[in-house]
Amino acid sequence: MTSDVLFSPLRFRNLELPNRVLRSSVAGRFDNFDGSGTRTRINWEERFARGGVGAIVSAWCGVDRRGLIIPGFASIERDDRIPFWRELGARVHEHGCRYILQLAHAGRQRDIGGIEFGSGLSSTRKRDPLHGFAAEQATKDELRRIAIAFAAGAHRAREAGLDGVELHGANGYLFTQFLSSATNERKDEYGGALANRARLVLETLRAVRERVGDDFHVQVKISAVEHGSAFLPWLRRGNSLEESVRVCRWLEEAGADAIHVSSGNSFPHPRNPAGGLPLKEVVQNYDGLISSGRHVFRNYLLYRTPLIRTVMQRRWETPADEVEGANLPAARAVKAAVSIPVLCTGGFQTASVARRALEQGDCDAVTIARPLIANPDLVEQWRAGRDLPERPCTYCNLCLFHLLESPLGCYDERRYESREAMLREIYSVFDPPPITASGAA
Repeated sequence: MTSDVLFSPLRFRNLELPNRVLRSSVAGRFDNFDGSGTRTRINWEERFARGGVGAIVSAWCGVDRRGLIIPGFASIERDDRIPFWRELGARVHEHGCRYILQLAHAGRQRDIGGIEFGSGLSSTRKRDPLHGFAAEQATKDELRRIAIAFAAGAHRAREAGLDGVELHGANGYLFTQFLSSATNERKDEYGGALANRARLVLETLRAVRERVGDDFHVQVKISAVEHGSAFLPWLRRGNSLEESVRVCRWLEEAGADAIHVSSGNSFPHPRNPAGGLPLKEVVQNYDGLISSGRHVFRNYLLYRTPLIRTVMQRRWETPADEVEGANLPAARAVKAAVSIPVLCTGGFQTASVARRALEQGDCDAVTIARPLIANPDLVEQWRAGRDLPERPCTYCNLCLFHLLESPLGCYDERRYESREAMLREIYSVFDPPPITASGAA
C-alpha cells in the first residue's frame, strides 16, 4: 500500500476510490439538443479516466426537461437514456476509474432560456439577476415532481451500472435558490427559516434514498460560503458558513454519503470560477444569449465598453496565487461537523498543496476541473514525482467562457507551441468523428 495519502484508497459507505483525486463536474456542449449522449462525451470522460483520477463527477446532468441548463448536455430524464450512460460508465471503468453522475435542475439559472419553456421554476418570481431569464415560483406539486424526478434519475444511474450520484446543491442552481437567504422569498414551509429553506434538498435526498436503497453512493454538492459583492449588486451575500454547516449535518442525517464543498450562490461568480475574467472572449461568445434574457443586451454593451471592462476585470479577478485551495477553510469547518467524507474543489494542481490538505484533515479528497482540462494527465504527473505540471493551468478561465459557442478545452495559447497545436488538442475529443464520410453514424 502506498504511503502517499494522495494515492491511498478512499472508502465511502458504499463505494471505494483508488485514490483521493476526482475530476470535478465539467464538460462542454458535446451532446445532442434533445439530451441524448454522443461518442464525443465518452471521449471526453475517457480522457480523464486514462489520466489517473480515482473518480469522475459527471457534467451537469438534467433530470427534468424544464430544468435543463442548456442544450447540448446529456440528460437522464427518460429510461431510454440508460444505454448511453451504461456505455460511458463501462468505458470509464476499463481504466479503473469510478463514475458519479451529477443530477441537477437549473431553476431560474439557465445559460440559455426560452428554448422549450419561457420561465424557470424557482423559489422566487424574480428574474435571474445577471442575464434576466424569467422565473416563476414553483408550486408544492411541482416541487414534489422535481424530487421524484431526481429519484428517478438516480435509479436510472444505478440501472446503468454507474457508481453513484451527486445532487447539485451549489453554485446558484435550483437547490441553492431554495437554500440561500439571498434568493428564497417563499412564505410557506419552503421559505423563511433555514430548516424550511433546506426542506427541498432534504426531501429530494430522502426520495433518492427510498428509490435506490441504502447500498448506492449518494453525495451532495453545496456552496458552503455565499459571498456578496458591493461592486456587483446582483451578487447578494447569502448563507453563512455556520448555516451551511448545519445543512451538511442534516444532509448526513438524511442519508448523504459525502459532502462536496464549493462556493458561490450564482454562476459565474468572482469566487467560482476564481481567477481571470477574459471579457474579450466573453463578448465574442455572449451574443448567443441576446434573444433569451432581458438583461443580456445591456450586459453585452457594457462588456464592450473599455472603461467598464477594465474596472470589472480588476474587481472580479482573483490573483492566480490565491485560487488553489480557496475553499479549504470551509471544507475544514464542514469536516469537523460531519462524520462522512468531505470533498473539496478549488483549482488544485500542486501535489504538495493537495497532499497537505489531506494530511491536515481539511478534506478527504480533492476535486479538480480546470487544471485537468489543461493537463488531463495531472494525476500521473503527480505520481511520477512532479509537484506542479510542466505547463500549469493559468486560471485564465478562457475554457469556461468559450463554452457557449465553442468546444470545451484550454484556450490559453501561451501553453502551446502554436495556435494550431492548441486547436488540435481541443478538437481531439471529436476523434473519431460522430458522422463518417459516408454519412453513417
